[in-house]
Amino acid sequence: MRLFCWIATSIMLAACGFGHDAQAQNTAVLRGTVADSLSGQPLVGVSVGLEGQPGGTATDALGNFRLGGLAAGTYTLRVGALGYRGQTLPVALAAGETRTMALALPTMVLSLSEVNVSQPRDPNQSLAAISHIDQILRPVNSAQDLLRLVPGLFIAQHAGGGKAEQIFLRGFDVDHGTDFAVSIDGLPVNMVSHGHGQGYADFHFVIPETVEQLKVYKGPYTARFGDFATAGAGEFLTKTRLDASQVKVEVGQFDTYRGLVMLDLLGNDKRHLFSKKPESAYMAAEYLYTNAYFDQPQNFKRFNGLAKYTGLLTEKTSLTLLGSHFTSNWDASGQIPDRGVEQGIISRFGSIDPSEGGRTNRTNASAILTTALPGNAVLRQQAYYSRYNFGLYSNFTFFLNNPEDGDGIYQTDNRDIVGYTGTYDRDTQLGSRTLHTTFGVGTRIDATDVTLLNAVRRVVTDTTISGRVNEQNFNAYLDETLTVTERLTVNAALRLDVFRFRYRDQRDATDAVSGRATAARVSPKLNFYYQLSPNAQLFVRSGFGFHSNDARGVVRGTAGDNVLPRAIGYEAGSTFKPVPSLVVNVAAWALHLQDELVYIGDEGVTESTGPTRRFGLDLAARYQVTTRLFADLDVNFNRGRQVDAPEGANFIPLAPNLTSVAGLTYKAPKGFNTSLRYRYIDDRPANDDGSITARGYFLLDAVVNYTTKRFQVGATAENLLNVEWNQAQFATETRLRSEPLGTSVDELHFTPGTPFYLKLNASVFF
Repeated sequence: MRLFCWIATSIMLAACGFGHDAQAQNTAVLRGTVADSLSGQPLVGVSVGLEGQPGGTATDALGNFRLGGLAAGTYTLRVGALGYRGQTLPVALAAGETRTMALALPTMVLSLSEVNVSQPRDPNQSLAAISHIDQILRPVNSAQDLLRLVPGLFIAQHAGGGKAEQIFLRGFDVDHGTDFAVSIDGLPVNMVSHGHGQGYADFHFVIPETVEQLKVYKGPYTARFGDFATAGAGEFLTKTRLDASQVKVEVGQFDTYRGLVMLDLLGNDKRHLFSKKPESAYMAAEYLYTNAYFDQPQNFKRFNGLAKYTGLLTEKTSLTLLGSHFTSNWDASGQIPDRGVEQGIISRFGSIDPSEGGRTNRTNASAILTTALPGNAVLRQQAYYSRYNFGLYSNFTFFLNNPEDGDGIYQTDNRDIVGYTGTYDRDTQLGSRTLHTTFGVGTRIDATDVTLLNAVRRVVTDTTISGRVNEQNFNAYLDETLTVTERLTVNAALRLDVFRFRYRDQRDATDAVSGRATAARVSPKLNFYYQLSPNAQLFVRSGFGFHSNDARGVVRGTAGDNVLPRAIGYEAGSTFKPVPSLVVNVAAWALHLQDELVYIGDEGVTESTGPTRRFGLDLAARYQVTTRLFADLDVNFNRGRQVDAPEGANFIPLAPNLTSVAGLTYKAPKGFNTSLRYRYIDDRPANDDGSITARGYFLLDAVVNYTTKRFQVGATAENLLNVEWNQAQFATETRLRSEPLGTSVDELHFTPGTPFYLKLNASVFF
């Protein structure tokens, strides 16, 4: 398998080197741009093709498209994108002619019959059609709901709402992001060598109403993603413009209040900032306060602010500027033991250590410059900076280690992140075939101070770890997509990542504690796509990926040789439309991980369970019952085991076996809109031998809105059946204050899930 990937990749890269753009004198070229009819902004990823002709293309980052090698004659041009009214236009081409067109697409009500199952520009976006549909249909009320848009992804919160969620996907307990890469507008969300956990992905700095698109990539098959992209990656994109300014107020149970303001800064009078061409700019801000449903008020406060500019500086250059700030602080009830509730020591919503909680903030700045170059090429460059601060008070073992004062800890992380990514995209005509080349380079530098301290009721008593981490990643990749035949497309890629780790302990600078290390990983990818018919695409994907270990574990040597544990994944499946209004995606997959290697920030140690293997089956279906009624279903079966552990003691703790979500949505352009949805996850082992079980749940949620051009009112109801369910669950060894010294109990500890919860909202548009 490995040799095959390398050979195929080499062949594809060689094809790139010998390709050329010369068109025979008896063929024609059709090129043009596609823009939003209202804003004039270029549209990316619009499907463009000729009816009755094989292949096709999609618009690039500047809205440009090109169809070459066309015989003289009359054609029908087909242009379409989800959420826009498609166009079909007659085009007559003469031999040797180059025709240029400028097209503008108006928005329209969602119609699944318009959905295209192929992705000519980005074939590895495994759930492109599904993701676009979900973004339009599914109600989103929080940053947590944004993560749930990834089919098969479940989350759990266990620290008062301010901590990053625990993520479950494809048989992984991803912890807070160790094996799922998250980004927003090109900004990486996952934190390397974080004070709490490797890959920590706090997504709460995103305002949900500003998000326009989600791209989902399951598995390690896409060269654009490196660290943490083993189970997959999710790319979120914020809006380039606002349809209207908005003021929104939400009021809910448990002292919940939220305010949102989104302002269009340029409006429809065509004011300009940097050019006389299409531009847009807006700002958004939200404030949230809640005490949540726990016995101890959570006193959770969060503020988010965002400003974004997008514009064409020239016909060949666009600029995107983004700045945001986020701050949050909260109290938390933490995880509680089963026996504490059963013995009546605390209620289900009580707390063993009421001093838990935290605070965090993040400030981001990003600039993206996109330039069209000669030879049908596009250069995209992004530079970004983030300033991040984090502090978390926790107590996971209660009175096990410190019988008098308790086992409270305080973790901090204060960092600066600087990064750059550059991509060069080009379409090369090889006779009647098109070779799409992407060459990317990037670097990211994390400079952070991390600590692990002991604390009693938020008073620091001792220091376990205090040090300075400097970690840099250099990466480069070459990605080739070739239309081999009228139906077969091959994507092959090669990615190189180099890491430089440096850790200096602030209390002990000896080589035994501090040090430097360098590690590298080469990751080949090979994917095949076969267009069985206009409404059915088959695919086979394969690739290598990895996740990095914490710098503290690397320089101390506790990570062994597996500084960058390798993942090998492969899958086969199809995206198809058995009827015009039904879109189905199915995939059978497998993933082998070299080592379940994780740095445990709560204890300052590296844990390894050795190699693991997982396999599963994903099914996603979206059906338009009527013009306004939609049904959706996701079912995900996963089975994972530790390879070297004996039978019966080889479970992967907390890894889900069966998850499912489904719903009915009634969506109209105005008037009433409503949605009824369920979430289900089954019971699963919480420890290696399955003697402790994490309990599954089935929940029903509902949303109803009444919308006009000027205002919207609505309500959200979570857990309609008022089910007692657990969010985060762990098998943990603890001791309660009332229990004898020297004793402990290893059992299920959990954070209770939301009881029935009602929230009202009202918005004004202007």
